[in-house]
Order: sequence, then C-alpha cells, then structure tokens
Amino acid sequence: MDGSKIRTLSGGVNQSGLRNHNERLLLSMLQRNGPLPGSDLARLAGLSPQTVSVILRKLEKDGLLQRGKPVRGKVGKPSVPMRLAPDGVFSIGVTIGRRNAKIILMDFTGVVRAERAIGFQYPLPHEIFAFLRDGCADLVGVLPAKLQDRICGIGIAAPFELWNWHEMVGASAEEFALWQDVSFREEVAEFSDLPVHIVNDATAACRAEHVYGRGKEFRDYAYFFVAAFVGGGVVLDHSVFEGHQGNAGALGSLRSVGPNGESRQLIDIASIHLLEARLAEVGLDPSALWTSGDWSPYERYVEPWIRQTAQELAKAALSTCAVIDFEAILIDGGLPADVKRTLVERTRRYISNQDTRGLIPPQIEAGEIGHKAREIGAACGPIWSQFLLKSNAGLT
Repeated sequence: MDGSKIRTLSGGVNQSGLRNHNERLLLSMLQRNGPLPGSDLARLAGLSPQTVSVILRKLEKDGLLQRGKPVRGKVGKPSVPMRLAPDGVFSIGVTIGRRNAKIILMDFTGVVRAERAIGFQYPLPHEIFAFLRDGCADLVGVLPAKLQDRICGIGIAAPFELWNWHEMVGASAEEFALWQDVSFREEVAEFSDLPVHIVNDATAACRAEHVYGRGKEFRDYAYFFVAAFVGGGVVLDHSVFEGHQGNAGALGSLRSVGPNGESRQLIDIASIHLLEARLAEVGLDPSALWTSGDWSPYERYVEPWIRQTAQELAKAALSTCAVIDFEAILIDGGLPADVKRTLVERTRRYISNQDTRGLIPPQIEAGEIGHKAREIGAACGPIWSQFLLKSNAGLT
C-alpha cells in the first residue's frame, strides 16, 4: 500500500470534486431503503445536512427525485421524504434465451412499462437483432416524446459463450458458430446510439433478485436460476459479484455424477430442457412449458423432474457453501409458482439428509422475481453504471 487513503462506499465525501459520488450514494440509498428525508440520508451517508440538501435540490431539479408527503413529528417542522422519480430514468433490458428472447422498458423504480417477446426453436443472430431493432423502436414509442431522451441505455443478458450451446438446443455447430464473431455493441450501434451493457444471463437474474426481490434480506448468498438451462449468481457483502471475466456464479457448471458414475455438470441434470425432452419423448407438446404458467397437465412427468432437480440443487448448494459460508441459497426461475414452491421445499428436505460435516447448512429460500428476472437484471445495468453505486455495502 502507498499510504493513500482508501474511501469506502459506505460514506460520502463533502468536497465538491467528489459530488458525483455523493449523488450516486444518495440515489443508491433511496433505491435500496425507499423514501427517506434529508436528515436520515445525511446521518446514513455521513454527510452534512447542508451538503445533502444541496444535492437533493439538484437531483429534484434534474427530475431524478420526487418529494413525498410531509410527515409531522412530535416537535419541529414536518420532514419531507424524498424518493426516486419513476419517470426520471428509463432503461431497455434484453434477454436472449434458448427458446425465446424478451425486451422490456423499465423505469427508475424497477417497474416494467412495456415488453415484447419472440419465440423460436433456437436463437440465431439475424433473427435476434431484427427483433431487437424493431422492439427497441416499439418500446421507445411507448413513451411521450418529452421522456424519450431519459432512456439511458440498453442492457443485454445472454448466456456465456452462446456459440457452445448448439448441441443442447438441437442446432448445428455451423449455425451457432455465427455467434462467435458477433459484437452486440456493434450490432446495436446499427440502429441506436444508446450505450450497451452486456451481462451473463444468470448474473442478470441474480441482480434483479438482489435489487428488487429478496436480496435485501441477506448479506451473502448463492442464487440458482432454473430455466431451460440452470445458471446462477453470487452475492457478497450485499453486492452482486461478477468476477474477473464477468462469469462468477457459473453454478450450472458445478460437477455432479450421472447414473452410471460418469462426470456430469449441474446443467445436464437440473434444467427444464430435460423435462422438455421427456415430454417430447412420450409424444406430448412441450411448448406450454414456456408459454403457460400451468404445468399441471404434465404432473406425471413434472413430479420426477422436481425430485431429481431438488436432489441436485441440494448437493450443489452444499458445494457452494464449502467455498463460501453463504447465509442463504435462493432458488428462482422460469417456473410456475406452485412448482417453484415444491422445488424449494424438496431442496430443503434433501439438504437435511446430506452429509454436512464441516459445513453450516444455509437457508433455502424462494426468489421472488421469476420469469422476468433476466431482462429486469439486464435493464439494471445502464441505470447502475450511470446513476447508482456498484456496491451496496453499507447502504442498509
């Protein structure tokens, strides 16, 4: 260390030269904690009331904050809570899945204002970018003209190394090789000058849960998102951890053992595509898995799928806790509510029957965001990079 002072993210600095940091700090506190008066913000941020007052006035003038109704206390003037202005900032979020792609328009408070979707057998670049071009134009048109310049960027959530998934979606290697040379930023630049943020799809889902779901309840947790292929994310010290190359929490790659003792990955034995394949094998149309919130017509096949998936998630959960002492494991995904609830309950049961020597079993909890988690998490990217602090440590 060179002796220079390291400024933590849990407090502000009163010097005018670091005001941008302080603006982000106050906006982050309001995003995480909800409406607060200036006096509470000053105390939490470690800033002077005068500094906070000046910043709040500027943010209100810029349209990023709104005043709430005055709250009268026992003594003194009523306090006025400040909150994020829903129309203050908008972001576009995109997810590229194995069976569909979705695009949303999200406001500053995390509310999805509009959305579009397209289904396919498997994703190919020309189809995806045509959908993205038309969808962006469509969603921008949803807003009044005076608000369209408040769209701050486009976040894209996509699987890591998409070109390597051809076998699992039934495509040819030649078709999927087209993804290897694709630059998302260059493709988007053909029809938009908005900044583009790329994130792994499961990490995006984890970010959505952390910001708008149950993430505020836990300091450190691992997150499993069960979709066509299972993935995950990691939260440390109240912040989503993306890793050196943005691929932290690649929980779908955790090792397991197949029925004949062969080495497998979690993605091979705890993903919805296995249920899809089983339905197709017995002559049933599996398309409703992606389009319907009701899996009851498939109950005979869903039950064994839940059993196997819960067993594998229990083992994977303990494997992650052997590396980091996670407080909780959150499980979410593109699942009907009743299926997710049963999956979480079964995983808890299997955890209790595992060998946990040397480990402290984590809480097993259900995530809240569900189907839209990946696109919501993608939309968080541009907002976070321009208006909020990357770390939430110290904001609670």
